[in-house]
Amino acid sequence: MTETNHTETALLRQIRSTLSNFPEYWENDLLRKNKLIEDIRSYKETIIKALLSDELIKDTYSIDLDGVTVFKVDDFVSMLRYKNYWEDSYTKYSNEIGLASNRKFLEYNTDVVLDFPHKDAVLEGGMTKEDIGKKEIYYHNVLAKEERDTLLSPKVMSNIKKYDKDGEHEVAEFKDTDNLIIKGNNLIALHTLKERYAGKVKLIYIDPPYNTGNDSFKYNDRFNRSTWLTFMKNRLEIAKLLLSEKGSIWVNIGDEEVHYLKVLMDEIFTNGIVANVL
Repeated sequence: MTETNHTETALLRQIRSTLSNFPEYWENDLLRKNKLIEDIRSYKETIIKALLSDELIKDTYSIDLDGVTVFKVDDFVSMLRYKNYWEDSYTKYSNEIGLASNRKFLEYNTDVVLDFPHKDAVLEGGMTKEDIGKKEIYYHNVLAKEERDTLLSPKVMSNIKKYDKDGEHEVAEFKDTDNLIIKGNNLIALHTLKERYAGKVKLIYIDPPYNTGNDSFKYNDRFNRSTWLTFMKNRLEIAKLLLSEKGSIWVNIGDEEVHYLKVLMDEIFTNGIVANVL
């Protein structure tokens, strides 16, 4: 083994030793890399201080600028992404294969994103066929903050009924054990559920408009592509908030939009949640 490999092995041992003091990053003997990466990228003080307290880690993953220590976040995250260091694998290409830009996989490279008009906006999105051709209103995240906040604020549910083996009943309150069927605009419904169910949902399955223009279902299937992408982005972002750390989201989609949707989902779901396009 070369001197470089000896040094690298010692470095990785030090990283593992430091991380072992943080049980929230471990599940049995497996490192919850995505949870760690999320905290590193948000500059969580406790973990970054712990890493920089080790001289070897500090020398490798920081620089000194006029007496100020700067943690090299991207370098550290790349090491976590690409090194299967429990098996002494020193090549990122042993882990996965995919499109890359500047030596980073597109999925992990925030420099490569799917861009489209109205990406910084919220679209209420009419879903019925009667809405085809109507003028869609985009609530810009900054310019129309009040309108956007009003649209996404929790709403009161009405006409509530409960059905069980004994028939239909009036409902005074929801319980966590209740199964809910909600009729209405899906974006508004998802945001209404956010406070109660954020981080608790184990599985989401959606069957959005395929955007073919000839679907037999009675919903709007004629969005232009940028409108469709805005429509999907708004709903996928709130879906991500609802999913648990071990959650999985599955999307059934046609050939027309599948590739655009895959890039969009790679951009949104970067914290370990499994995102699948069918």
